[in-house]
Amino acid sequence: MPLSAVATRYANALADVVTLPGSTVAPQQALTQLRAFVSALQGSLELHNALVTPAVPGSRKKAVVARIADRLEISKVARNFLYVLIDHRRIGSLPEIVDTFEQVLDRRLEIERAEVISADELSEAQREALRAKLARLTGKEVRMRFAIDGALIGGVIARIGSTVYDGSVRGQLATLGRRLGSES
Repeated sequence: MPLSAVATRYANALADVVTLPGSTVAPQQALTQLRAFVSALQGSLELHNALVTPAVPGSRKKAVVARIADRLEISKVARNFLYVLIDHRRIGSLPEIVDTFEQVLDRRLEIERAEVISADELSEAQREALRAKLARLTGKEVRMRFAIDGALIGGVIARIGSTVYDGSVRGQLATLGRRLGSES
């Protein structure tokens, strides 16, 4: 089974658990906790090797995960999910599973994902204004990821799915050029 199919299966299973009414952990809380664990996992080659190596017994891996989970204050639901990954020898796929989990949650909670490119770092006020504008355009809550492109003169470009909103100076100049060209 390709890794993406594996990630999708585990991500959907976890989403089923955290979106149930009465779940002991909120979906975004589970995501935040698992992201913190992924950071710890990626931050230590020794930890990664210990959890991925088949030579280390599952019980030892779970003990290590329990200690880290205690420090990171990871909920019982997220902790049990990590144990399932250890039992099924999928803990090495955790980063991809967490990314897929975020996408699954976004679909289920009707959150649009936007990739925003700007010439410079946007202030918090600018980010909030842009989020509100994109939310009005889509009619849904918007989660944004930001990138900087020094080639932009100014403004922003936002991509939501296949739709691109080009508010960059370069885009506005190109539009102006097309208008001028069509009027001649």
